[in-house]
Amino acid sequence: MDFTTLPLLIAATLNAGTVLAIAALGLLINERAGIVNLGAEGLMLVAAIAGFATAMHTGSDWLGFAAGIGAGALLSALFGLLVIWLNTNQYASGLALSLFGAGFSAFVGIGYVQGKLGERPSFAVPLLSDIPFVGPAFFRQHPMVYLAIVLTAGLAWFLYRSRAGLVLRAVGESPESAHALGYPVRKIRLAAVVAGGALCGLAGAYLSVIYTPLWVEGMVAGKGWIALALTTFATWRPARVLLGAYLFGGVTMLQFHLQSQGVEIPSQFLSMLPYVATIVVLVLISRNPAWIRVNMPASLGKPFFPGS
Repeated sequence: MDFTTLPLLIAATLNAGTVLAIAALGLLINERAGIVNLGAEGLMLVAAIAGFATAMHTGSDWLGFAAGIGAGALLSALFGLLVIWLNTNQYASGLALSLFGAGFSAFVGIGYVQGKLGERPSFAVPLLSDIPFVGPAFFRQHPMVYLAIVLTAGLAWFLYRSRAGLVLRAVGESPESAHALGYPVRKIRLAAVVAGGALCGLAGAYLSVIYTPLWVEGMVAGKGWIALALTTFATWRPARVLLGAYLFGGVTMLQFHLQSQGVEIPSQFLSMLPYVATIVVLVLISRNPAWIRVNMPASLGKPFFPGS
């Protein structure tokens, strides 16, 4: 790896990590409110086809992002109604959502497999992008890369510095106590689920409109599950989510770099790297269950029955 290749690898790592970061931040909002959503993979797939189709027909990437956000928010609202008001099992409902999203996106996307978007715009921060090494590595990114960093800082402030964030965390820790104080626990949880789904939708749309950009059945390829694992890896803290996303993004890009360098390792093993890294991290974290319990929202995955 030479001086020319390294900045490009760093830039690719930031780009790959952005998809994971945005989705994981959405799931973090869900889990801070006490809701586990295992449907991130399906949400991202539906949002990916919605975003790609919209961008292709309108020629606007930003409308594509809006379509992805809308698709993610709508499906999450349906999921929220099932698990919050009808008290269906969160884990089973999330898995059903994931399976539905995979099948629905494949069906709707049949006509878009050969579709192509227009020439992708290039972005650069004036002056900073011309700095040797630093410019190509950090300042020639799509605005969504920087938005992920802003979202991380904003979510950290919201959770730990605002009254609304305190209420959200209280709902995730003890919904009974929050209800006793007069807070509408179910409405707060639904709002958190919709907001989290919107971010998963944005991640899916970014994947198909900018990161790839194309539509292929199953193109999310496990990124929704990695984003879900990231929340545990980050112990439900936004800044750690961002760092973890870049870590897994780096592992993903490393496999492509090794392949391009002619490293004589079967491509199947290199493709396994991000998922192996996810499993290894979760195993290492699981060795200290007490540490997880201290950081995990106390009511995570538990239903709430007002008045019970």
